[in-house]
Amino acid sequence: MSSTHGQLDDADREYLDLAIEQARIGWDEGGVPIGAALVHRGPDGDRVLAVGRNRRVQLGSAIRHGETDCLENAGRLPASVYRECVLYTTLSPCTMCAGTAILYEIPRIVIGENRNFEASEEWLRGNGVELAVVDDPACIELMDRMMRERPEIWAEDIGVDASELGVDASELGADASAL
Repeated sequence: MSSTHGQLDDADREYLDLAIEQARIGWDEGGVPIGAALVHRGPDGDRVLAVGRNRRVQLGSAIRHGETDCLENAGRLPASVYRECVLYTTLSPCTMCAGTAILYEIPRIVIGENRNFEASEEWLRGNGVELAVVDDPACIELMDRMMRERPEIWAEDIGVDASELGVDASELGADASAL
């Protein structure tokens, strides 16, 4: 399947902006700034089914990444609906979120950025998912800030020890002692 970089049409821009808004809300709540939007692009036009954000910190959840929170917010849907959807996400999906997209046969994912994290794009493409990687400056800055200011939370979110990020443990602050 294809992978594009750069330009979005007006609709894609609008829906990615919804995901960015969710990421900013998540950051302001003390969480990980990753947002998502699920849009049904059916024969009767586009319809936003749900938005979501990474709420692992806020809910004490092991699995509420931006994409999974979004899909949970959409509720139960017939397989035929997922197959006509686009998932918009501010960051390249982890394997858990990619697996969810593959399970429900979501045919296209618009990715705000993959500079700060990329773990599943080859797998997604190999399963027939079209990817559009935007390299959006707002998405990049949100994750850059996350890495600078809350690296211990980011490490937890992606299932690694903070030391694996190359961050000095003394720089991690009080939150790291709880790990």
